[in-house]
Amino acid sequence: MIARIWRGVTLAEKADDYLEHLRETGLRDFEQTPGNRGVYVIRRVQGEHCEFQIISLWDSMEAVRRFAGKEAERSRYYAEDERYLLEMEPLVRHFELAATVPDPMPGK
Repeated sequence: MIARIWRGVTLAEKADDYLEHLRETGLRDFEQTPGNRGVYVIRRVQGEHCEFQIISLWDSMEAVRRFAGKEAERSRYYAEDERYLLEMEPLVRHFELAATVPDPMPGK
């Protein structure tokens, strides 16, 4: 299994709006791409900024390419992202899943 990790930063006052934008764009596309095993969106507010990280899980790099295209290490952006993001990081990181533990939030 592959973990694809992307990072972005918004203004803290736009964080909730950006999360809704993610639900309508990237998160929907993750869910609809064969080979996607789930997505975690984590965020933290630091002063006037909010940092987001998206950790998506995939069956293989082939599955990642179905979502991201041939250049899987490139970030994938949507038309409205510029309204929210302070930077457009060009690259994502990929890791092989080495170990797991039971679900830390069963029933949620």
